[in-house]
Amino acid sequence: MQLEPRLHTPLWMTVLAPIIAVIVVLILCSGLIIWADVPVIPSYIALFKGAFGSKFAIAETLVRATPLILTGLAAAVAFRAKLWNIGGEGQLYIGALAATYFGTGLIELPSFLMIPFLFLVGALAGGALLLVPALLKTRLKVDEVVTTLLLNFIILLLANYLLFGPWKDPMAMGWPQGAPIIDEGILPKLIEKTRLHGGLIFSVLAAICVWIVMSKTKWGLEIRAVGLNQEAAAFAGIPINKTIIRTALISGGLAACAGVTEVAGTKEYLTLDISPGFGYTGIAVAMLAGLNPLGVIVAALFIAGIYNGADSMSRAMDVSNYIADVITAASLLMVMLAVMLTRMRIRFTA
Repeated sequence: MQLEPRLHTPLWMTVLAPIIAVIVVLILCSGLIIWADVPVIPSYIALFKGAFGSKFAIAETLVRATPLILTGLAAAVAFRAKLWNIGGEGQLYIGALAATYFGTGLIELPSFLMIPFLFLVGALAGGALLLVPALLKTRLKVDEVVTTLLLNFIILLLANYLLFGPWKDPMAMGWPQGAPIIDEGILPKLIEKTRLHGGLIFSVLAAICVWIVMSKTKWGLEIRAVGLNQEAAAFAGIPINKTIIRTALISGGLAACAGVTEVAGTKEYLTLDISPGFGYTGIAVAMLAGLNPLGVIVAALFIAGIYNGADSMSRAMDVSNYIADVITAASLLMVMLAVMLTRMRIRFTA
């Protein structure tokens, strides 16, 4: 048995492969539900209802998908250039810190200016944070996996210090949280009596813009070329270091905007738990999407639905909600296998 590249991949195979992979994962994971002595079909129905079964459920799924779209885009852009950005969590928090610093009264602008300003300062902070590992990579050949990962802990400890110290809100009854964002900086609600906010629109527009840049512009071509073959890209006259630094600024800025949406939209103030791992989950989102910016939207909705639905399934059927982690991990592996089989053909030989 050997693998050989396909000369042409039909469109139907590209579309159906991830869907079939997810169906296979759900069938395989049903074994865990049976092991818990719980009926499979009612459990999956409860999972679906918890994710998409009501207006409130849909709103909560979209709320959770919003930062995942942005962190997924951050990973997708960086990975295209083989810049292994594992620091989405730290970049998310630095964006939240920047939004808190400028959005709690330091600067007061009308809403139509204040909200874009918060996204701008957050993106600049995130880009500047990832610029450090990018410069270390291009100048000193330091592995960015290590530097971006360690920066996560530095930024989280910085946020911890600020919320227990100088930024602690005296009106928070002793809880470690920052002062609330001023009304002009709060993202508008999209559906009344839910937490769904305008950050969803921003994240979807960001995905469309990234897709246009990556597929239709010279910048996108340079990023993809550097990721595919740096030597060939350099021979073609593409500035390698400049492209990596530009990619780092875009990637870090996107991840930081996820922090802005959580502070100015979901929570409306900074806390230590604004992210249950959105930065790391964004990597899974990007891989599930095949690094396609538009596919990131679908992958983020899928993972957000799985996590929200698993909580509902846990309450209704007494199944551990950690099954969501298993489904997500298995889906990632199965989709990667499915994508590989769309590009490669298995040939059996004597």
